[in-house]
Amino acid sequence: MRSSRLRAVRPRPSGMPTMTSSSAHALAACPLAACLLAACLLAATLAAGCATKPASSGAVAPPPPAAPPPFEGTAWTLASLEGRPVPSGSDATLRFEGERVSGSDGCNRFAGPWSGRGTSLRIGPNLAATQRACPDAQRALADAYGRALIGATAWRIDGTTLRLLGDGGTPLAALEPQPTGLAGTAWRIVAYNTGRQSVTSVGVGAPLTIEFGTAGGVRGSAGCNTYSGAWTESAGRVTIGPLRTTRMACADPPDVMEREAAVLRALESVATARREGDRLELRTATGAIAVSSVEARAR
Repeated sequence: MRSSRLRAVRPRPSGMPTMTSSSAHALAACPLAACLLAACLLAATLAAGCATKPASSGAVAPPPPAAPPPFEGTAWTLASLEGRPVPSGSDATLRFEGERVSGSDGCNRFAGPWSGRGTSLRIGPNLAATQRACPDAQRALADAYGRALIGATAWRIDGTTLRLLGDGGTPLAALEPQPTGLAGTAWRIVAYNTGRQSVTSVGVGAPLTIEFGTAGGVRGSAGCNTYSGAWTESAGRVTIGPLRTTRMACADPPDVMEREAAVLRALESVATARREGDRLELRTATGAIAVSSVEARAR
């Protein structure tokens, strides 16, 4: 009597598909081409059965970056420094355009870079400025304003007031929106475009003025004659004219009539206006200065 031997059966890995007897029989009985196809399908089935799903990393997507402060195209005038009101007529300003700031510190004009995200803010640190000499009190205010601008690390809006804050939320400066409209304002012209690719200051003689009415009328003095006409302001564009004048002839100073004609041509060439503090710049469509003025009531 022959003794029977037991054959050890290797356990099949968990999750692996099982080849049934019918599958094995089909492979044994099929023609060569069919067998090859069946073998490929069987191998694909086994590979799919052994594949495992990638484990979830559990990572959380980072939050989107904070938006920049809503300052683009805004203009402001200084109201207080470190909680103390500034003197009336200080004319310190701040304007945001693109990635640049500009303005007046009350003595000199400045310009430079700025950046910000969320409530964070950085102005400068390298601000270029003109070097005009000013009285001591005016110079002290300008220096304090410059320190506030460069020291600002955050901002806050309270109503219509922009507050610049330092480290720990220390109040550095408060600014109010700069008026931008022209209706109801009056100005004294201090420089004008001669029409010969140059801008010249107004010399001696009668003051040159311009007043923008609230009903679309403009009037003023051109030095010898008075003028009047229409003006419009829409979507950042300004038009002045055509202008009518009185018919006086003047001889003092000698160039008064030539200057008057140039001023009237400059006014009728205006395409844009920009107010900053007590100053008004009227520019042509090409960006050249047509007329530069100061607020009449401020002088």
